[in-house]
Amino acid sequence: MLNPRTMKGKKRKIHVVGINSFEFLEMPLSLQSLFLKIENIAIPTKYANNIKLWFKKDQRQNKNYFMSNSDENLIHWIKNTADDLILVSRGDPLWYGIGRILLENFSNNELYFYPSNSCIQLAFSKLKRPWQNVETISIHGRDSIGLTKALKSLKPTIAVITDSKNRGVEIIKNNLVELNLENVYEFFLCEELGFKEEKITKINVKEILPKEISALNIVVLFKRDEIPYESNHPLFGLSDNVYRTLPDRPNLLTKREIRVQILAELELPKNGVIWDIGAGSGTIGLEALKLRPNLKLFSIDKRLGTKKIIKENAKILNVTPENIYEDDIKKIIKDNVNNSILPPSRIIIGGCDKKTKIFVICELSKLLSKGNIIVLPVISYEVLQETKKTLEDLNFEVGLNLIQTYKGLSIAEGTRFEPNNPVFILKAKKL
Repeated sequence: MLNPRTMKGKKRKIHVVGINSFEFLEMPLSLQSLFLKIENIAIPTKYANNIKLWFKKDQRQNKNYFMSNSDENLIHWIKNTADDLILVSRGDPLWYGIGRILLENFSNNELYFYPSNSCIQLAFSKLKRPWQNVETISIHGRDSIGLTKALKSLKPTIAVITDSKNRGVEIIKNNLVELNLENVYEFFLCEELGFKEEKITKINVKEILPKEISALNIVVLFKRDEIPYESNHPLFGLSDNVYRTLPDRPNLLTKREIRVQILAELELPKNGVIWDIGAGSGTIGLEALKLRPNLKLFSIDKRLGTKKIIKENAKILNVTPENIYEDDIKKIIKDNVNNSILPPSRIIIGGCDKKTKIFVICELSKLLSKGNIIVLPVISYEVLQETKKTLEDLNFEVGLNLIQTYKGLSIAEGTRFEPNNPVFILKAKKL
């Protein structure tokens, strides 16, 4: 068969037209003229009836329609069509659309693109929100790993192109619940944007999704400025989303699964003094105080803003630390000449480098009595080796656990298990 692109010496043109409306007269005059002039038109099957109406009353218009499902049959039809043709697309064909596939199969010289507003542009215009910093993700015919990554990073604005065949909206809803983010994001379901059936619904993640959802939909998630925290907390194993974190460091907290294990290893006494060093958002020390209200907690972290965050989290848990230091632990130890900070019976050494960890262990071990405990979460094997040896040399009984947990997340096929970073937990008891 002759290649239609070279038949009769004619240079065939493929016009790829993005639409966001079924109103013929809403298109620019140049595109209206194009549709009236060209006979060969490929239409997405779901648009067929609407677009055929454009020419039904005009007896002069004899069109050759191809019902497209954006598959190999479409490519085959285009390759075997000698004359100019129009391919109808949605929004911008070069933005998560048919454009990429066409460029892989046809030359740039024969392709002409006429984008309309993308569904993302339309969504944000209807929601009346700026979208220059939006994280755009497609789970249409793709896995949802990108969505999971964006949610875990607490991106401020996320727009998701869904896949109705693979439960796209349901997967987003389930992932928010599974990652304990149901209170963190506002959830907007945008359907049929630009068409007569356009509808935007604010979804309550804790409720059942609408029974009827158009296949033409996207989801927009906005991170709340003020997250509504629940006051009825469990005694033990609080969810991560209970706590506030620094806006620019949303992951500055010890995850629930690790926090639970550290609290168990501390063997919290009814009375005593606990130092939470490298406290971050204060989660471990504050939860220890919630379990043992008579403990005296000193939270220590040198990063700016941590004192404010720890105070806010203490208020959420209705506990009161003895003091919160936004200062370097080495400076605190060296300057504590008047014993303004009580010597500890329990120590957590979290977010600091290896050199600081070793310094703290060596200095504070002098203050500990028999049976006192130090617990260190460690992610590096090299740091683990040196801290473990240092503790053993200082007459500590050292135990070691490697904690590796997996989070079950909904995907189109069922459930995928997302691994959390493995953490070594060193428990050292003074002999």
